[in-house]
Amino acid sequence: MSQDLRVGMVGYAFMGAAHSQAWRTVNHAFDLPLRARMSVVCGRSEGAVARAATRLGWEGHTTDWRALVESDEIDLIDICTPGDTHAEIALAALAAGKHVLCEKPLANSVAEAREMAAAAARAQTQGVRAMCGYNYRRVPAVALMRDLVASGRIGAIRHVRAQYLQDWIVDPEFPLVWRLRKEIAGSGALGDIGAHIVDLTQFVTGQSISAVSALTETFIRSRPLPSESAGLAASSISSPNGAGRGDVTVDDAALFLARLDGGAVATYEATRFATGRKNALRVELNGALGSLAFDFERMNELEFYDGTRPGTEQGFTRILVTEPDHPYLAAWWPPGHSIGYEHSFTHEVRDLIEDIAAGREPAPSFTDALRVQLVLDAVERSASTGSWTDVETVLEPA
Repeated sequence: MSQDLRVGMVGYAFMGAAHSQAWRTVNHAFDLPLRARMSVVCGRSEGAVARAATRLGWEGHTTDWRALVESDEIDLIDICTPGDTHAEIALAALAAGKHVLCEKPLANSVAEAREMAAAAARAQTQGVRAMCGYNYRRVPAVALMRDLVASGRIGAIRHVRAQYLQDWIVDPEFPLVWRLRKEIAGSGALGDIGAHIVDLTQFVTGQSISAVSALTETFIRSRPLPSESAGLAASSISSPNGAGRGDVTVDDAALFLARLDGGAVATYEATRFATGRKNALRVELNGALGSLAFDFERMNELEFYDGTRPGTEQGFTRILVTEPDHPYLAAWWPPGHSIGYEHSFTHEVRDLIEDIAAGREPAPSFTDALRVQLVLDAVERSASTGSWTDVETVLEPA
């Protein structure tokens, strides 16, 4: 491990803190061919980003992401900003020959996502790698779920059920943060949390969503403007003292039926109005030979129903996913000692580092993330027309 991978990160709030934790710990937990070096973190405010650099463990800081992208002292750009900046930063980084890790969803539109996927494909021919940060793929129980499906343990999949439930904006006086503005976030619950379950179900089943029938709803259509001092929104949607209200321009909830290209049927629900639910991501698969169920609120467990067992022995089995033979867990604690949310990001950057060193395409690639973007787009189109809508297929970038 003689070579450094010098990382520059843009953004330092919630996702930036999670990514920083990953970069700090990955080489302590895993034996890797490259050493992650937390070189520079970037943000708009000089004082705030300087404090973030100290708190999160970065060697330096800057307020100029363009200079960071062009720097010869940086090998990888980690994008942890709102969706309206993903495309511009990622395209510049790839053009500069930098590896890229970009948070989900990849972009705010299909057009941007297509451009990013094409740029990543061109950069790949020059040895530059790009990954989109769908971290829930790296939860060990989810990785085990995929392995069991791939090995045929539940047979042909017939039903997929996916939910992602939160309640953080139930209060109608919660301020109009950037996640509630379409021009910044792209969409609401659909892109913020619905994107995760779209990616997750396609990942564990190996099937792609081919058509959807959707509805979306916005329950609270205006909210108080946040004060500039709150640090919750871009300055363009804040006011000096928080006076006044602004329009919510994204969905609060998105629900849709789907068909998968392997023959399964599916239901999806993403909402930020499930009162009492904090981060309830749940996926269940029903197959010809058995079923699997995962609930993130019990993230170290996987439920498995083996329909091939004798009737006297049937029933859902709780698998405690903490054994060293389970995905990723040999690096952590003795069996029965749980891991947490932050480990999914550490596993994500571990896989990215190994892929960069091996010269192979990371997963999910920008093309994989484009497939999710196409589903989100189909859901929005279906919700506006009230009809079944086909998901556009991905043409491999030229």
